[in-house]
Amino acid sequence: MTVPTHSTAVGKVVLITGAGSGIGEATARRLAEAGHRVVLGARRGKLVAAVAEDIRAAGGSAVHRELDVTDLESVRAFAGAATDQYGRVDVLVNNAGVMPLSTLDALKVDEWNRMIDVNIRGVLHGIAAVLPVMRAQGEGHIVNIASVSGHRVDPTAAVYSATKFAVRAISEGLRQESRDLRVTVVSPGLTRSELTEGISESAVREAVQDQMDIAIPASAIGEAILYAISQPLDVDVNELVVRPTAQG
Repeated sequence: MTVPTHSTAVGKVVLITGAGSGIGEATARRLAEAGHRVVLGARRGKLVAAVAEDIRAAGGSAVHRELDVTDLESVRAFAGAATDQYGRVDVLVNNAGVMPLSTLDALKVDEWNRMIDVNIRGVLHGIAAVLPVMRAQGEGHIVNIASVSGHRVDPTAAVYSATKFAVRAISEGLRQESRDLRVTVVSPGLTRSELTEGISESAVREAVQDQMDIAIPASAIGEAILYAISQPLDVDVNELVVRPTAQG
């Protein structure tokens, strides 16, 4: 396969994980509206298929694939499907994540491991799947979704924060190793999504949901991602923190 050395005029090929709902879905819709070709992956195949169908019905370009970011071969197949169809990968948005908050003494070890698998390994799997293609192209852009919890640690968020600190560390390491790739970290604050539904402790879930009256829509994060990927190739927007004005 001959890999083009520059992006085409018809929009970038953008892979988005966790694209069935929340930030991933909103980003997919916004980027498609802006003329980019989006490749959507999510664990819930029917959900992501419906998002892709909606985008196409609105005149956008979207394909989808069921995806488990904790499985390296699943992620490689996801990236491979994009290169088979379009011949390149311009942008990867590593968005898939989980947030089952709890205090450490609750000993939710399975939930800790799930966060590590999705939030850290999932990001690394995405990088591993697209980096060879981007290196061959001589350009590419990896956008990793972290969190304000990657900048601070609050009670119940120790493990979640650890995973998001890790995302920022991985991103900075990749950025420093790269002269032909751009790397952006986007750290959302309180954002309306399904993340809170994964909190198994009812008291913690209710406490978080009580704060959501100030939450920003997921589309705000999509706009931030669109801004970052729209810059000239010699401009790398390294990090964006996007949160409600009212958030402390």
